Amino acid sequence: MADKPDRNLAMELVRVTEAAALSAARYMGLGDKKSGDKAAVDAMRAFLQTVEMDGVVVIGEGEKDEAPMLYNGERVGTGQPPKVDVAVDPVEGTQLLALGRPNSISVIAVAERGSMWSPGPSLYMNKIVVERRAREAIDIRATTTENLHRIAEALQRKVHELTVFVLDKPRHEPLIAEIRRCGARIALHTDGDVMGALMAAIPGTGVDVLMGIGGTPEGVIAAAAVKALGGGMQGMRAPQKDYERRALQETGQRLDEVLTADDLIRSDDAFFAATGITDGPFLEGVHFDRNGGVTTHSIVIRALSGSMRFIKGVHQLTRELQFGDAGTDHAVRIAAQ
Repeated sequence: MADKPDRNLAMELVRVTEAAALSAARYMGLGDKKSGDKAAVDAMRAFLQTVEMDGVVVIGEGEKDEAPMLYNGERVGTGQPPKVDVAVDPVEGTQLLALGRPNSISVIAVAERGSMWSPGPSLYMNKIVVERRAREAIDIRATTTENLHRIAEALQRKVHELTVFVLDKPRHEPLIAEIRRCGARIALHTDGDVMGALMAAIPGTGVDVLMGIGGTPEGVIAAAAVKALGGGMQGMRAPQKDYERRALQETGQRLDEVLTADDLIRSDDAFFAATGITDGPFLEGVHFDRNGGVTTHSIVIRALSGSMRFIKGVHQLTRELQFGDAGTDHAVRIAAQ
């Protein structure tokens, strides 16, 4: 028995996602993806510097020359231990935010230094995610039909009772057709497969499995949550462009390699936090209340303990913080937390 409680870093990281969500929420429905994303990046970066950790961004907004903030390789935190890898998506679903659609979130994952898989030139990944009871049933190399029947058996359900989260993309037309032939229900979403993976890994969300090709960086972020929840996840590189395929060949990366959540996040001490920006069936979005306050809804997960918390934050605007360029359209003010 430990003589004192250990630190749950995710409880500090949720302030980071709250800040990003609060900043981005002002751009909901305005049709401006770039400004909403920049507001979230500025706030997330500022709050990351308050977290006591020596962090290196493994998955960020891009390479340094392409993304002035939160670029891959950037150092974040106070510089004090622990040494950790950091994966961020200040706005997962920038299009969802710009159009005011559900399920836009701000998300961060952290794991011990050197334990987070770096996607390199891999931009897209085929994924399958399920909850704990079905984690031994999935095999991404098998057909969609085989997987759905095995998942249904593991969950003691009928195939037609399963709901599958799929991104509504032209590349998924064959996948959608096969799911329909099996009789399973489909929840089609234009964006947001981190949220889809999270919902698939948590029983009772209305989503039983995530299937299909999404972003590889998003897959690594999702793996932190799936692993913490004890769910099942498998992925395979699935290049969608010729230049991506060539880059993978040049670096000797195998397209037939199956990657599990344990491959993507090799540490057992990983942390995940996400805050809703726009309303969704799982996380509420940022609400600007009539009394001048602002409400946020977040989820916090730790792999080592398997703990999962939902946090409702009520933020008063009696004192504000400003991020971005003062006096410009990018200057964003949020409640001091």
